Amino acid sequence: MYFKRKQLIRTQPREKWPLVLLSLALPLVVGGVAGAVTAQNVREWYPQLNKPFFTPPNALFAPVWTALYLLMGISLYLVLRQAPTTARKNAVILFGVQLFFNFWWSIIFFQFHLIGLALIDIVLLWSSIIWMISLIYKVSRRAANLQWPYLAWVSFATALNASVWYLN
Repeated sequence: MYFKRKQLIRTQPREKWPLVLLSLALPLVVGGVAGAVTAQNVREWYPQLNKPFFTPPNALFAPVWTALYLLMGISLYLVLRQAPTTARKNAVILFGVQLFFNFWWSIIFFQFHLIGLALIDIVLLWSSIIWMISLIYKVSRRAANLQWPYLAWVSFATALNASVWYLN
């Protein structure tokens, strides 16, 4: 039986750190910018909305998102360290697509107060995460598995967004 071993880009320990830092920083910066832009509305507008019984406390969101952004960054690093292939390129593109929807959800929901449009965005985000995981899986199973908590949280956030839209 023949097993094809996935090729890794071999780098010296010092050479890998820029890629590690870039991979970790990208989702953290995107999330941080969205958080900074929407912080005032999260404090002032969001508490005024009718919310479902399963709404978590506001203090939970920042640590959960930080952990998820770190997992995204680690996953991105694991993908980027693989040899360049079409599968890797497609996985990285979908990573960017889902990060785009992730960023704009916060802006649409909290900054523009367009709860229905945010619901459409988060459904697109959820779909792009599933597609991204399927593409990442072809490159690195470990990297794909790191995305499951993100999908679970966005699934919950989708239900929360839909409920807030319905109640308001």
